[in-house]
Amino acid sequence: MGIRIIGTGSYLPPKVVTNDDIAKSLDTTDEWIFSHTGIHSRHVAEAGESTSTMAAKAAQRAMDAAGVKPEEIGLIVLATSTPDYNPFPSTACVVQGILGCTNAGAFDLQAACAGFIYALEQARGFVNFYPDKKALVIGAESLTRILDWSDRASCILFGDGAGAVVLANDEPPGVASLKTKAHTLLCADGKGAGFISRTGGTKDALPINPDTGVPMKGTPLLPELTLQGHDVFAFAVRTLSKVSRDLCELLGTKPEELDRVFAHQANARIIEATARRMKLPLEKFWLNLDTTANTSAASIPISLDQAVRAGQLVDGMKIVMVGFGAGLTFGGTYCVWPEL
Repeated sequence: MGIRIIGTGSYLPPKVVTNDDIAKSLDTTDEWIFSHTGIHSRHVAEAGESTSTMAAKAAQRAMDAAGVKPEEIGLIVLATSTPDYNPFPSTACVVQGILGCTNAGAFDLQAACAGFIYALEQARGFVNFYPDKKALVIGAESLTRILDWSDRASCILFGDGAGAVVLANDEPPGVASLKTKAHTLLCADGKGAGFISRTGGTKDALPINPDTGVPMKGTPLLPELTLQGHDVFAFAVRTLSKVSRDLCELLGTKPEELDRVFAHQANARIIEATARRMKLPLEKFWLNLDTTANTSAASIPISLDQAVRAGQLVDGMKIVMVGFGAGLTFGGTYCVWPEL
């Protein structure tokens, strides 16, 4: 009873780009990339695929697993940093149209790699007050389309994909929130905004025509992705461990009692360092980025679906889902699976 995840789904594009493929055009090797990141390969969306199509496929699989029809979905929250359009219409609306969820509201949420945690909390609030409706939470990214494939420091890190979950509630409005076995922390540190950023927004004003005083169309600059790796690494290890510990403390448990930790898949070395900091065996951390790379907001829901389908995430397990990303954003959710 109460709020719970009743279905999971994921989608990875069939095209795979290996480190050896990248090494054909860059001064690098599979050994070097893997030793620094834990990544061997990544999935890449091809022509005809987009954030919306991948999101819809993952969502359909989650709905099928949950036994939920499109008309039962009351809300779609799609976490992404790579929407189909920039910035509107929302990719969530495109997905709503593909799936035929005619009774659902839909919006995109942008909290970078922590986006799924943020989106899950929004959906949890929705089904708490509207228990007759189901919510669809999706993380989907087409990150390989915003990369500079000549930049060895960044292009090796990312991949494409989507993951989704369906939320349901069997309690009267507001009651589930009083009986929850879960807790979420949503956090941010805007002082670190420069650690991970992508230009191309509306931060800079257009030049003004001196004769008319009307803004002129400026020369568009190609967006650039900047990543301060050392700063991000230190921030990630510190926040992943702190959020996980704080969640356990709030729920009256200890980190060593956790059955699984689903951390954002950014870099295997970050997760290894987090495990050491938390004094937990690495085996408790789900790891898949050797074949998926960093899929940003999609990484946690992809991991959840893989674990469920592999029989390694079952009812009653104490888990933490925790992520961090540009913003800086970070946060996590503790739950006794599948209850939220």
